[in-house]
Amino acid sequence: MFITKPTLLVDTARVRRNIKRIAGKALISGVVFRPHFKTHQSSGIGEFFKEEGVASIAVSSMDMALYFADSGWKDITVAFPVNIRQIDVINSLAGRINLHLLVESEQTVNFLKNNLLYPVDLWIEIDVGHRRTGIDCSDGEAVAKLAGLIRSSRKFKFSGLLTHAGNTYRASGNEEIKEIYRDMVDKLYKLKENLRRNGVSDIALSIGDTPTAGIVADFSEVDEIRPGNFVFYDVMQYLLGICKEEDIAVAVACPVVAKYGGRGEVVVYGGAVHLSKERASLKNGTVIYGLVSLADGDTMEDGWGKVLRNSYVRAVSQEHGVIKIAEEYFDKIKIGDLLYILPVHSCLTVNLMGGCLSLSGRYFKVMGHG
Repeated sequence: MFITKPTLLVDTARVRRNIKRIAGKALISGVVFRPHFKTHQSSGIGEFFKEEGVASIAVSSMDMALYFADSGWKDITVAFPVNIRQIDVINSLAGRINLHLLVESEQTVNFLKNNLLYPVDLWIEIDVGHRRTGIDCSDGEAVAKLAGLIRSSRKFKFSGLLTHAGNTYRASGNEEIKEIYRDMVDKLYKLKENLRRNGVSDIALSIGDTPTAGIVADFSEVDEIRPGNFVFYDVMQYLLGICKEEDIAVAVACPVVAKYGGRGEVVVYGGAVHLSKERASLKNGTVIYGLVSLADGDTMEDGWGKVLRNSYVRAVSQEHGVIKIAEEYFDKIKIGDLLYILPVHSCLTVNLMGGCLSLSGRYFKVMGHG
């Protein structure tokens, strides 16, 4: 296929390998593997998970839950606080599938109690340090009170405690990620024990973040893991040391439109509307918007090669990507060539691009696009 504009390529062999690795870790640990589908948002990519025996998934919106329910998934957690304005969608889904919802307030639980038409599974979301959503893990009284309210209605099944330790993305290395995981488990166990003292049993613990999934070897202390980004990985995970360069399964092929020898830069057709404005920092403090690679052969099936040393996306505007190129590669790059940009955050890049093309030419649509 002749690529004429920014195109998101996916190496499906790497995708399958990434899925198999985490699915195997969950199996050995004896926990439920409920991958978060917000990264790929594609029914086609979702089929690769079914091949590994995955039957339960997490999503980040009701629209995404509807999309994957229509694709045959029957056990779905919407890993986002309930938006009570979508009660009609919630009822529609709850009548079709085993629907899991996140709650953190009595107001939401009471609303669901009065408006649900079908039973659902409820998880209490806990904040273990990310400071985004969830009841603060130090407030055992609030957690116990909410659990009691949930258990008072036949419309609900109280599943347990759910958290996302997003603070792992701010960790300085693998050892700190392990410390964050240990701290998270300790906090959840304290809440679980407090619930038991209040007469609540059968409390599952669900955790979800790719850094933890990639670094921690044994998850037997919890009941469920929900990583998502691991399916493609990205530069952020690579710089954190969570994955290897060869694990990154997506790259945006961008045509070179200009060269500037005096400043050692090229410009590609591929900017913020393709890559997003997510950024990362190299060890020397340099801010980047992606890493850069060349084609690994003469055809698209060959994919992309190793990341170019001392080369990176320096800046992005709407359609432009300004790329710093090391002197050793500069003369090899011609106007009209393709550069392959490894995204800082694959979740956002996939959403912006609307789909991805496999190296063999199969197109995977993303929900809501085409």
